This record gives sequence, C-alpha cells and structure tokens, in this order.
Amino acid sequence: MPDTDNERSSPAGESESSSGLWPAIRRLMGAEDTDRSLRAQLEEAIDEHEGEQPEDEGETRPNGDLSFVERQMLRNLLHFSEHDADDVAVPRKEIVAMSADSDWAQLVATFSEHGHSRMPVYRENLDDVIGMIHIKDVFPFLASGEAPPADWTTLMRQPLYVPQSRNALDVLADMRQQRMHLAVVLDEFSGTDGIITIEDLVEEIVGEIEDEHDDAPEQLITSIGEGMWDCDARAELDDVADAIDPRLAEVEESVDTLGGLAFILAEQVPPVGEVLEHPSGWRIEVTAGDETHVTRLRLHAPPEEVDA
Repeated sequence: MPDTDNERSSPAGESESSSGLWPAIRRLMGAEDTDRSLRAQLEEAIDEHEGEQPEDEGETRPNGDLSFVERQMLRNLLHFSEHDADDVAVPRKEIVAMSADSDWAQLVATFSEHGHSRMPVYRENLDDVIGMIHIKDVFPFLASGEAPPADWTTLMRQPLYVPQSRNALDVLADMRQQRMHLAVVLDEFSGTDGIITIEDLVEEIVGEIEDEHDDAPEQLITSIGEGMWDCDARAELDDVADAIDPRLAEVEESVDTLGGLAFILAEQVPPVGEVLEHPSGWRIEVTAGDETHVTRLRLHAPPEEVDA
C-alpha cells in the first residue's frame, strides 16, 4: 500500500529539485523573514528567477516551477492593487458611444462598424452618460425582423459610475457584485474621463487579449536610427521610458502620454514643425497634428549620446 503521508508531503516535481521558485516561495512564507510582507517575499522570489526564460515562454519548466508567462502574471497580480480606475480606463477620446438622439439604423451601424458588445449612451456630450446599450438587447429585433421600439433608449441598462481615484481591485469587486461589465470613470468635475470593461481589468493581469476582430497592434514607438524615434502622440510615457529613456517620463504634472508631455512643455498645443526641449536634453519635434492636438512626434537624442 502506498505511503500516503509521503505522497501528500511531496508535491509533483519537488523530488526532482530542492531549488526553484515554488520551494523558494514556501521557504519565504515560513518562519524566516517574518518581518517582511508576503507581497515583498513573493516579489523577491520572482526577481531571483528574472533571467530565466525558456524558448517557449509559456512552457512549464521541467521541475514543475512557474513558466516565464506565469511569473509575469503573478508579478502583475501583485501590483494590480497599485492601479486606480484612471490607470486602466479606456481614455475619453477613444470611447465609442451613442447619442440618445441617434436613430435605430445608426445604432445598428455603429455596433456593426466597431464590433463592441456594449456602448455608453449620452445626451448632448460624453459628460452626460445616461446608460449603456448591449448588443444582446438589439440582436433579437434584427434576428426576428420585429420592429424596434420607437425609442430604443428604453433598452438601455445602467453602467457603474466610479471616480478616477477608485482602486482597480475595488472596481473589479464592484463589477462582480453588481454583475456589470462596463464602468464609466468620472473626473473630479463629474465629467466622463473614460470607461472600464472587465476585459480591461483582466488584461492588467494576463496581458493584452485580442480576438479575431481586433486589428493588428499598432506600433506607437519606432526607432528610425541615429538616435531618433518616430512616435505616436498616444504613446504612454511609461512605454516611452521603457523603450527609449526613463528620463522622458519624469514629469511633475499629471500627464500620461507623449502628446500630453509636448503640451506641457509648450504650454499650448504646439504647431507642426516646432521642436521642444526636454530637461533631459531630448528634443521633441512635432511632425503631425492640427490646432487642437498633436498626432505624431519625433524624438531626437541628446547630441552627446548620439556621438557616443
């Protein structure tokens, strides 16, 4: 008869190696280092394996340890609570929404064009979101050929409304509790700052989720050689810092994108052709845009770094 006690005390893979991420986590969670938080101990255990990446990133390691993808997801999960609603929201300018004054044909055409399952509905402008419309409430009329209601806004549902500062983890809990999959993020003046879906929150942990309807990812930051980078103004400063230079993200004002940084430096919407000086020595050239916003920028490295 097998020794069940031994089986229970020897998880799969542990007999193969006494080292590895999970054994390290178990040691760190034990009596030693009790003064440090569990979060810090887990973070340190992941850091110890930072350089390990199999040919197949999702491949399970032979000793049963976490794969590269699993470690990345665990790290994202550990930092998930550090984000607030504003961090994870789809920005206002990217929201696809319907005016309550639109007719039924416009509603159906917008669903067809963008492929979303839910859309906010507003009166006059996006600062007055009065509800959301779900494709599941529209499709039965299309499938049956039945005449839609004279006022299609009677099909609306109520989304969640959350402030920018609400913790992302709390937003997720709110969505689960109220069985809502769309939240409208409100700014300090109760205007619409953005929207959050369940998918946006899950992507913070598992990474981008794309389906067959999504377009190929757009390259927002491209090196063009000789210390120059061609960038979309929508590029996040955090991404610019990772790809180019951390100094470019060091700004005191509340700004998230490269276009926003250009506005802060110019103290206005800079015209095409203007070159802005960043304190780090980088120069930011406006290559496309109009009088309301910039769309593309070219970054020029400090001269001493190009010559080096």
